[in-house]
Amino acid sequence: MRADAVRNLETVLTTAARLLAEDPGTSIAAIAAAAGVDRRTVYRRFASRDELLAALHQARLAAVEQAVDTARLREAPVPVALRRYAEGIIAVNRTWPVEPTRMRADPTVRERLGRLVEQVDAFLQRAVDEGLLRADLPPGWVGGLLRQQLQLASHELPGLDPGQAADVLVDTLLHGTARA
Repeated sequence: MRADAVRNLETVLTTAARLLAEDPGTSIAAIAAAAGVDRRTVYRRFASRDELLAALHQARLAAVEQAVDTARLREAPVPVALRRYAEGIIAVNRTWPVEPTRMRADPTVRERLGRLVEQVDAFLQRAVDEGLLRADLPPGWVGGLLRQQLQLASHELPGLDPGQAADVLVDTLLHGTARA
């Protein structure tokens, strides 16, 4: 694709993600208008709303995979990897506010998401093994907390950039909210 076509596609997809998160019934014409392109441009690339949604899911998933890779969950020291992961996922959540439940309807996406969850779970187990997280908590508890904190940091800390929001998340996950 030409550079301008790539830019248009990315603009359409990020605009669609934002608008559909606000109102799932948003029309393709409204998405095109908000993205500053003609609706024919959108329809040339996506024959249907389902194709547009599938492309959104793929774009979000690719961004999550990139954030996981960048975090270096297996190699980097746990606090460093956790911060990189949090910063990356917060940025993904803000750029691609796609409802993850809808993504899981696609078996291919579900499989890729499963591999990512396994990587994060292995990372959290490494954090437990290294003594940074408690070992006496119910299985899945820390992973659930992390997912919830990522959502909160992504949407409830809009005045903070992803790095600053990640700092809050990491400090809270590793040290709690009690006074020192």
